[in-house]
Amino acid sequence: MQTCFRWLTNLFPLWSVLVAVVALGWPASFAWCTDGMIKFGLGLIMLGMGLTLTPNDFKRVFVIPAALLGGVALQFVIMPFLGWGIGYLLGLPRDIAVGLVLVSCCPGGTASNVVAFLARANVALSVSMTAISTTLAVGLTPLLTKVYVGERVPVDAFAMLETILIVVILPVAAGTVLNHCFGKAAKRISALSPFVSVLCIILIVGYILADKHVQIKEHWRILVLAVVLLHAGGFGLGYGLARLLRFDEQSSRTVSIEVGMQNSGLGAALAKAHFTALAAVPCAVSAVTHCILGSIAAGLWRMIRPKSTADLSLVGTGATDHH
Repeated sequence: MQTCFRWLTNLFPLWSVLVAVVALGWPASFAWCTDGMIKFGLGLIMLGMGLTLTPNDFKRVFVIPAALLGGVALQFVIMPFLGWGIGYLLGLPRDIAVGLVLVSCCPGGTASNVVAFLARANVALSVSMTAISTTLAVGLTPLLTKVYVGERVPVDAFAMLETILIVVILPVAAGTVLNHCFGKAAKRISALSPFVSVLCIILIVGYILADKHVQIKEHWRILVLAVVLLHAGGFGLGYGLARLLRFDEQSSRTVSIEVGMQNSGLGAALAKAHFTALAAVPCAVSAVTHCILGSIAAGLWRMIRPKSTADLSLVGTGATDHH
């Protein structure tokens, strides 16, 4: 049975593409999904990931936080510049360009933690980067958007922190405590976590695509090109620069994932509140694109077990691979 679940999990990229096709072709098939269900699903995923972690995994992240600080810095430097540069080079319509810049200025998304989990990356580092980038985004997202778009975008700091607390921090902490107190039972349950993670992510992909299918179909060529360039550039530059900084393999994978995946939900909410409905569309496409690209990266990396993290000295060792 575990072999079957492992096989289904490793086909994550295929499931993402198939669900995207269904969502765009038959959007009513996802009418039953709600925002609340998506948040619950992400929380369930985080609980499962927490079951694979121990307090020592987080201690190692903070002992020598080069990867943590470097990764967050790369995230807020690479993506906003890429978003602005792609919009300028492609001559995007103003509203689409604003949406692209806006999503590129957002912090890491919670789905990045799932992809790090599936990619055999450093999950503890991923969760820490998501939490810190979300906190910093209270000031940096409006500032960077002002720099690149020219209009300040207010951010609801309490709502952002509340979401990250409910969807990421509390479930991961609960899972870690359960793993510490009930290790044997947690190990049995966590064996199914990658498969459950895949199910939840593909549902999120389908829900977002179905919800914005009209706008996506109208502008799909330029949207897909711009968003794919943005996230592919984020994944590639994040990994390459992390290796240049001599981060270990697990940490480099994590930085790549965190840089390449943004909190598109936040971008869409800000676009709706402060710009136009069209500005929110790149954020919706971004959510799907980074999940698909992330799933492809996770599928490839999951088949390649990282070497021992003792080979490079700048960063503390990554979270133990439990999968």
